[in-house]
Amino acid sequence: MVTIAAAITSNLRPLRIVLPGGSGHVGQVLARHFTERGHQVTVLTRGPYTAQWQTVHWDGENIGSWTEYLEGADVCINLAGRSVNCRYDTANRQAIYESRISSTRLLGKVISGLSEPPRVWLNASAATIYRRAMDDDGVDLAVDEKCALGGDELAVEISEEQPSGTKAPADSIALMYGLKPVPFTENTTERWAERRGFSARVARDWEAVFVAAETPRTRKVALRSAVVLSPAAGSAFAVLSNLVRLGLGGRQGNGRQFVCWIHEADYARAVEFLIEHEELDGPVNLAAPNPLTNREFMAALRWAWDVPNGLPAPSLAIKLGALILRTEPELVLQSCRAVPGRLLEAGFKFEFPDWAEAAEDLVRQWRNKE
Repeated sequence: MVTIAAAITSNLRPLRIVLPGGSGHVGQVLARHFTERGHQVTVLTRGPYTAQWQTVHWDGENIGSWTEYLEGADVCINLAGRSVNCRYDTANRQAIYESRISSTRLLGKVISGLSEPPRVWLNASAATIYRRAMDDDGVDLAVDEKCALGGDELAVEISEEQPSGTKAPADSIALMYGLKPVPFTENTTERWAERRGFSARVARDWEAVFVAAETPRTRKVALRSAVVLSPAAGSAFAVLSNLVRLGLGGRQGNGRQFVCWIHEADYARAVEFLIEHEELDGPVNLAAPNPLTNREFMAALRWAWDVPNGLPAPSLAIKLGALILRTEPELVLQSCRAVPGRLLEAGFKFEFPDWAEAAEDLVRQWRNKE
């Protein structure tokens, strides 16, 4: 059998790549990347749309005719899940949580029953999975795949050397160790209403379901992704760029929170790298190696747009603005300093390791479209 690495490097044949939930911003980045390289891409989506790649209907909840596209596929990249760009009220938190858990569990059931399952299954996760750690001066410490996981007040220690020594409280999710996630029910609503650790808990439970899927013939990689930045309309980069151009691109909150990001080109290249390198499995951080504070991040973005100044937005203003825009302030105010430890160790080379150069490239692309 021809390996995936050989198929990519020698162009022996196009790969069959299936992207459940691939109709969103990140999915289109990947679909475009692999289509341009001659691979056969199929996006599973609730609402099929016109694209240069194939789109097939699925609901993310039930087995249907879409499963035939996974039979004999080389790669499955699951990106399914309700957008986090919303208010984190109880209904939306439940939808964010359940859409990820149920679709991942469904894919695990389907893949385990295929005669010829995909050789690799990459499942979306989030870099916000980690427990926040700070030094004596209150500055965030960098976290990689070996660091403690977050979620409420709990954390799970991950150790490649001593997995049996994992510290997992009885009501937590012991990631990578087969325990079931806590269901979102009326009995847990009071805990979830506190919102603290919500993003980390979602990612942790999401990965727990992914790891628990019995797919012995399929390599599995959890993509702990940072914010993927591209010049697409409606993207995070577009929103921040519009603020800068309106003179509102100063620091947000106190500006000391870290921004964890990755350029769209490096994101797509990193996913391709993980597909090709068959020795890699488990959790992998997809983030640029140099996260920076919000103050520095916005300053570099202003520089790229040639806008010398920007009004700062205090935390209260962010919260009021988020209320009006029906989104969540933590998307801006939450600090995350994840770094790509495993990617760097495996030899991956970033095209845009620093935000200043990445911002200039994205602004250049934006202007070319105008």
